[in-house]
Amino acid sequence: MEEYKQVILVRTDLKMGTGKKCAQSCHASVSASDLVRIQNKPAWKNWKNSGQKKVVLKIQSMDQLKELVIKLESCKILYFIVNDAGLTQLIPGTTTAIGIGPVLSTEIDKITGDLKLL
Repeated sequence: MEEYKQVILVRTDLKMGTGKKCAQSCHASVSASDLVRIQNKPAWKNWKNSGQKKVVLKIQSMDQLKELVIKLESCKILYFIVNDAGLTQLIPGTTTAIGIGPVLSTEIDKITGDLKLL
């Protein structure tokens, strides 16, 4: 069976606390998963039934995030961008993370394979 995974990118330039990074990662994971469940149920089911693999990676800046979004869109890979509510550490609307997929590992690795683990 082909491997599916979800990739979560967290901005490291914002200097979020550990708990904040975890919360933003969770928002990204759940929201991206919901998108895929609605728009590509077979991919979502394969991922869900094979351990729900997730990889959390660092992204250095908003500019780097924008470049990756362009690549995701050109490959038609589903993603969800998290914009913080601004209740704690950040200004409302600050983009903190992005959830990608679940999608075939071979597809997403072409785009995020060079990024470092968080």
